[in-house]
Amino acid sequence: HIQAEQKRRDAIKKGYDDLQAIVPTCEQQDFSIGSQKLSKAIVLQKTIDYIQFLHKEKKKQEEEVSTLRKDVMALKIMKVNYEQIVKAHQDNPNEGKDQVSDELKFNVFQGIMDSLFQSFNASISVTSFQELSACLSHSSCWTGTGCSSADPVSSLPQTLRDIVIGVLHQMKSQLY
Repeated sequence: HIQAEQKRRDAIKKGYDDLQAIVPTCEQQDFSIGSQKLSKAIVLQKTIDYIQFLHKEKKKQEEEVSTLRKDVMALKIMKVNYEQIVKAHQDNPNEGKDQVSDELKFNVFQGIMDSLFQSFNASISVTSFQELSACLSHSSCWTGTGCSSADPVSSLPQTLRDIVIGVLHQMKSQLY
């Protein structure tokens, strides 16, 4: 009976020693303690903490794998769509001849940007940072809306729309 009890105690001691050797946080001993052996309670608590950490890491990795799988699926769908576009273009190469040239697109973009810059330059004082900040944050609005509404951002899309339409009319008159 004494031999069986000693075997059991040795097995428990070996189990604690193995845990202390396997769990990384048990290996990092505080140097102020010296080379004292960790108590069984500390070994168990550090083991529990480490297992919880591993569970959190596993969950994060599973979420990352799930996100990556969704990304792969989206990329595969995009690939199929682009392959269909290429195939359709190869089947009917004359279809794209009526498209707008890059030069015309650039001219439209340049006209829009020039119009915005002219409006900005005429409305905003940039002689000092303080004046610039005051102009941008108070009553002056460089898009030409006057910022009379309570929400100046809501009038911005209409102003941009007006600028784009004006530039397109200019381009149209230049083309014909």
